[in-house]
Amino acid sequence: MTKFVVYRAARPGQSPKKAKKRSEGASSNVFSMFEQAQIQEFKEAFTIMDQNRDGFIDKNDLRDTFAALGRLNVKQEEIDDMLKEAPGPVNFTVFLTMFGEKLKGADPEETILNAFKVFDPEGTGTLKKDYVTDMLTTQADRFSAEEMEQMFAAFPPDVAGNLDYKNLVHIITHGEEKDQE
Repeated sequence: MTKFVVYRAARPGQSPKKAKKRSEGASSNVFSMFEQAQIQEFKEAFTIMDQNRDGFIDKNDLRDTFAALGRLNVKQEEIDDMLKEAPGPVNFTVFLTMFGEKLKGADPEETILNAFKVFDPEGTGTLKKDYVTDMLTTQADRFSAEEMEQMFAAFPPDVAGNLDYKNLVHIITHGEEKDQE
């Protein structure tokens, strides 16, 4: 699901060297950026990805993780590019630092919700699957058919074909489903 992948080498206009330098200096207080529950969730994700249990995520771990997620034909170049973003071997602290840096620049929940609301003038909190597919495959940074399939597998529409974008945004920004009241 490349559109939802958190890793990017550098921000637009920023050299990879600067991105790397920022990573090296950012690890000193990385644990203060997150609540204890969030750190535990990241630790669980790291442990799942560290397939060989050596305390580091390497090329083989990433390949195995992609395979477990159903992506069997990942190019070696894509894996190499992901690992190049780290200032060195990816242990848990580096892993947490990389996510912290990416999340720090993430749009707040309200901003993302407002973007969806533009396409939902009635304020229902849902959008038709076909409409979402059309928008994401024909506009701006276009999704491929495979990416659409992956998105709808992760965030399936209801039986009427509606995508609950409020829940989707909550999961993107909080990492868990909203409790249904």
